[in-house]
Amino acid sequence: MINKATQKALLISLLSLWALGMQAQELPKVFGRTVKSVNPDNGIIRCATDEYEAYLQEKDPKRETRAAFEAWLAPKIAEARAKKLEGKSAAAVITIPVVVHVIQNGDAVGTNENIPDGQVLSQIEVLNQDYRRLFDTPGYNDNPVGADVEIEFCMAQRDPDGNPTNGIDRVQKAQATWSDETAIDNNLKPQTYWDPTEYLNIWTVNFGSSQLLGYAQFPNYSALGGVGTNNGGSSTDGVVIGYQYFGSSTIYPAGNYGGSINQNAYQFGRTATHEIGHYLGLLHVCGDDFNTCTVNSTDSFKDYCPDTPASKQYNYGCPFANSCPSSPGNDMVKNYMDYTDDSCMNIFTQDQKERMIVIMNNAPRRASLLTSMACQPVAATDSFKLQGINLYPNPATTVINIKVTGNDLPDSYTIYNSLWQTVAAAKIANNANLAINTAAYSNGIYFVKIDKGNQSKTLKFIKN
Repeated sequence: MINKATQKALLISLLSLWALGMQAQELPKVFGRTVKSVNPDNGIIRCATDEYEAYLQEKDPKRETRAAFEAWLAPKIAEARAKKLEGKSAAAVITIPVVVHVIQNGDAVGTNENIPDGQVLSQIEVLNQDYRRLFDTPGYNDNPVGADVEIEFCMAQRDPDGNPTNGIDRVQKAQATWSDETAIDNNLKPQTYWDPTEYLNIWTVNFGSSQLLGYAQFPNYSALGGVGTNNGGSSTDGVVIGYQYFGSSTIYPAGNYGGSINQNAYQFGRTATHEIGHYLGLLHVCGDDFNTCTVNSTDSFKDYCPDTPASKQYNYGCPFANSCPSSPGNDMVKNYMDYTDDSCMNIFTQDQKERMIVIMNNAPRRASLLTSMACQPVAATDSFKLQGINLYPNPATTVINIKVTGNDLPDSYTIYNSLWQTVAAAKIANNANLAINTAAYSNGIYFVKIDKGNQSKTLKFIKN
């Protein structure tokens, strides 16, 4: 005979299981996939990078899997560690050029999603505080074991055509909201991106009714996966963030930071810090495997960074948590790669730093940023104007021509195929060199990188 206390306990257990089942059913979808977690207090979706990566994997069968990426990365990290132990590694601060595409539908600058310049610039300031662990900032004051990642961010000073810019690209579109994430990926990004080998592209958008904060594109170890196309390659590479969560109300109080739902949690710029961590190859501290504390055989912990204690959950707010008591250390809830409030986050670890630096030096579209000229102001002597250069006919059959304005010829060109392998390269001595014979090229997508002095422009063409 079951007594009343036991009956009550069973009823509570059943109700709890039912509630969990209902919660799982009611979780929203992003990129056609049910998200793994939302903030229980306000329904916010902190990050959709994992769901976005799954979407890209399905859309592009050639895209590298996470397992393949980790297999490529592991020996490079081991090599970097060995060099460090031998004292052969040279520390150098990396600077990443940034373009912020402010997507709006005609509102005046500073109104709604057409966020003011000061809000954009406050975000860059937060990134430099967090990635450099600057003195008298939260990462410096609150977490003495944190790493100075030695990565900095600058607003671009020259656009893809070689013209001066402040790095803020205001793009007017007919629609005000972008609640359909696939429309961002298939239409908005390919129409607005700047060359991702020269710039970190960030898009700020109005997600509309979606409670999503942002997402990023994970790096590739090769140019496979649709370089220059809409399926996970260069035309989609970068970070997308809801405009209300971009920038810091502490640094620039006059910005558009949204309503009360995020007023205390997500207005200090850590959404961009988190998403750029993904752009540089970091995983969530729980490794997106939040049902178990089991670790993989490749590394000590699920995010491939042994100095972040094992965790099996996303954490919200700023709690004390120890979701894996069998492993040493509490959940690192203050890590930028957890799901906690902006004001809680204050640390990248040394192993996270190492992973980002190795990726910056080896992943093709990340390593190319090291030599970008985008942060150098346009000098008065830069008389050559790349904006007049174009390719025709496009698509091409037997010949592709480089069209220039006037008699100011480029210095040279380099042609790459869709795997970003060099197909041809030549100096340009006269107008005859502007006609490129493509008769022997296989059908597909190609890129022509045109150089003049310290300026360059990359154009795409199709060979039929």
